[in-house]
Amino acid sequence: MDRILIEFLQSSPLLSRCSLTGHEIAELAGYLRKHCLSKHIEEVVRMVEEVISINPALDWKEILESAAKKIVDFLHADAASIRIFDPETDRLVAFGSHQYAESGRMKSIPLEKSVAGRVIKSGKSYLVPNILLEPDYVNKDIVTEHGFNSLMAIPIIIPGFIEKEFVIQGTIQIYYKEINKEFDPLEVANAELMARRVSYVLAKKRILDLQKLNRQKEKIVEKIFVKLSHREGIKMKDVFRMMMPELVDVIHIQSCTLFSISQDRKHLQVELEYPVGQESHSISCMYNIKDHPYFDVLINETENPADYEYERITPSYTLIKDPLKSRLSNDELKRYASSQNVNSVLLIPLKAADEINYFLVFYAKDRRQEFTEHEIELLNFFGKEIMKALRIEKLDDVLHDFKNPSIAIAGFAKRAQRLFEKENIDEVRDRISEYLDIIVQETTRMQELSIYPNIEGRERIVDLAEVLKRRFKINEEAIREQKRTNIRLIQDDLQPGLMIYCSPFGFERVLDNLLDNATKAIPEESGGELSIRSYREGDMACFEIRNTGKIPEENIEQIKKGEVKGRGLNIIYRFIQGTHGRLEVFTDSDTTTFRVTIPLYQ
Repeated sequence: MDRILIEFLQSSPLLSRCSLTGHEIAELAGYLRKHCLSKHIEEVVRMVEEVISINPALDWKEILESAAKKIVDFLHADAASIRIFDPETDRLVAFGSHQYAESGRMKSIPLEKSVAGRVIKSGKSYLVPNILLEPDYVNKDIVTEHGFNSLMAIPIIIPGFIEKEFVIQGTIQIYYKEINKEFDPLEVANAELMARRVSYVLAKKRILDLQKLNRQKEKIVEKIFVKLSHREGIKMKDVFRMMMPELVDVIHIQSCTLFSISQDRKHLQVELEYPVGQESHSISCMYNIKDHPYFDVLINETENPADYEYERITPSYTLIKDPLKSRLSNDELKRYASSQNVNSVLLIPLKAADEINYFLVFYAKDRRQEFTEHEIELLNFFGKEIMKALRIEKLDDVLHDFKNPSIAIAGFAKRAQRLFEKENIDEVRDRISEYLDIIVQETTRMQELSIYPNIEGRERIVDLAEVLKRRFKINEEAIREQKRTNIRLIQDDLQPGLMIYCSPFGFERVLDNLLDNATKAIPEESGGELSIRSYREGDMACFEIRNTGKIPEENIEQIKKGEVKGRGLNIIYRFIQGTHGRLEVFTDSDTTTFRVTIPLYQ
C-alpha cells in the first residue's frame, strides 16, 4: 500500500511544485495510509457489515428498501431505486426504493432503451452525469419533480442454486441532485462493493426460500403418502382440502377454487372450493369462458405476457392486481371482490402436455403486484399433486367399477352354458342370445374402462328408464352370484321417455354403485326388498332406489354433500354435480330411499 501511495504522490503535478524529498513523500504516504485510508476502510467495513446483516427472512421488497437506504446514507446520495429483471415479461420491475417513490406508469419499464436495461445487458456500471442529456433515460420528469439530475446505475446479480433456476439480474440506481456530476472512481467502487453485498443478502434469502419451499413440498408429499396408506385410498378433494391450510401462509387467501375445462374448450366447471360454501362460483353451474375475460386470457392466451397497471400476465400465472379496476374483471368478479374484501386474484394453470385442463384460482386479501418464483413453484407443485391424486382416484374408480361387470359376465356366461347343454337349443336360442348380448356389452364396458378411463365425458341423449331397467337386471345377476336368496327385487313403474343428456357410461356407473350399495345395506340374515321406479317431476327426470335397511341420521347430510369415504358414493356425487342434478336421501323405520333428479333434455 505504501509503494502505491508513494508512486501516486511522486507523479502528482500538484506535489511536484513543493519540491518534497523522497523521505518527505514517504512520510506523507504513511500519514495518508494511517489516518485517511484506514478511516475510510473502517467506514467501508462498517457499511458492508450493516448490509450483510440485513435479515434475509424479510421479504424481497423490505430487504431491497433497507439496502437502498444504507447505500444512500453511505454514498451521501439523495435517493436510490432498485429494479429486477422479469424474464417472463421481458421488463424491469421497480422492487424497492429510498427517498424516491416511482409513479405507477414507471413501475415497469422495457429492457430496451433504458439505463437499467443497458446495465443488465453489459453487466457493468453505467454513469449518467446529466439525466436530461441521457437518451436511454426516458422519464425526464424526474428532474422537475424530484430535482435529481445525475445517477449511477450499478448491477446486482443473484445466482441460481438448483438446476434450471435462472440467475436474477437487476440494478441499483443511485440518484444525485448535482448537475453534470463527476463521479469519483472510489465512489463508484464503493457502490459496486455495496451492490455485491446486497446480492449476497439476496442469495441468502433465496437459499432460505428454497429450504422453506422444500419443507413445504415435503409436507405435502408426506401427507399424501399417509393418506395413500389408508385402506380407502386417496381422492382429489382430500388432497385439496388437506393441503389448502398449508398454503394460507404463502398468500393470505380469502378462498380458492379448482376449475375443470370442458372438452369443447368453451366451458368450465367448479370442481372444488376452499373453504366450502364461499360462493365464489356456484358448484353446480357451467360457465362460458368467453363471459369471463380473466379465464379467457389464462386458457386461450388472448393477450401477450406483460405487466399492466391492474393485471400481470405471464406463462406461469395471471394476476388481477385490483379486481375492481381490472379490464379483465366482469360484473360477477367485481361483486364477489367487493362483498368478500378480495383485493387480488391469482390464476394458476395446471398444464398437461402444454394443455390446460384444470386451473386454480386464489382470491387473496392483500393487493399483490407480483409473486416470487418460489411462491409460484409451490402453488404449481400443489396443483400437480392434485392432478396426481385425480389420476390415482380415477384408476381406483376404474378398479372399483370392474366388480359389477365381471360378476355379470360370469353369471350370464354360466346361464348360457347351462342352456347350451339342453338337448333342444332352438327352444332357448333367444335367451342365449340375450345373455350373450349382455356379456358382449359388459365385456366392452370393461375394455373401455381399462383403455379409456376418461370415457365418461362422452355425452349424448339417454333414456333414463331403459338404462335403469338394464342395470337393475345386471345387479340381479350379481345378487344371484352372491347367493343372496333372501332379497326380493321389485321393479315398480318406470315411466318411458325420460330423456336426459349425459354420459351413458357415467350414468351406468352411478346406477351400478347405487344398486350395489343398496344391496349391501340389506341385512344379511333377515334379508329384505330392493325396488326401483322412475317418473317425471316438472322439467326433471327422477328415479328412486329403495332398500330395506336404515342409514344413521348423522350420515345422511354427509352423503348429500359427498363428504363420504366410500368411493362409490363419490363417483355418484361427481356425476350428479356434473349433470346439475340433485341427490336426496330419505329414511323411515326400516328402509332407505335414494332419490336422484336430473334435468330433462330440452
